[in-house]
Amino acid sequence: MHNYKELKIWQKAVELAELVYSSTADFPVEEKFGLTSQLRRAAVSVSSNIAEGAGRNSKGEFNQMLGIAYGSLCEIETQLTIANRLKLLKNENFEVLIDEIDVLQKMTFSLRKSLK
Repeated sequence: MHNYKELKIWQKAVELAELVYSSTADFPVEEKFGLTSQLRRAAVSVSSNIAEGAGRNSKGEFNQMLGIAYGSLCEIETQLTIANRLKLLKNENFEVLIDEIDVLQKMTFSLRKSLK
């Protein structure tokens, strides 16, 4: 349906995953299977769901996958808030990540609206 690699939303989602990986690199070892893993998996799922949706056969299916990506963005935002409150994440990193998530949420909402 769409070449997902050309979609700005997919490109920004990949950038978010990179930011999440670098921001969680210094999390404590005991969080390896906790917040670190959760955040990284959710971050990777955003671009993955956008790509999968773009490869589907209909706008409806693409819209559904964008909805899943949006849910993952909310999940990441929640987990980052917890990491920030636990002082695992510096405020500067937190703000940058939250800003990126906000941009992606708006892009996702707009794209979903255009598919209806």
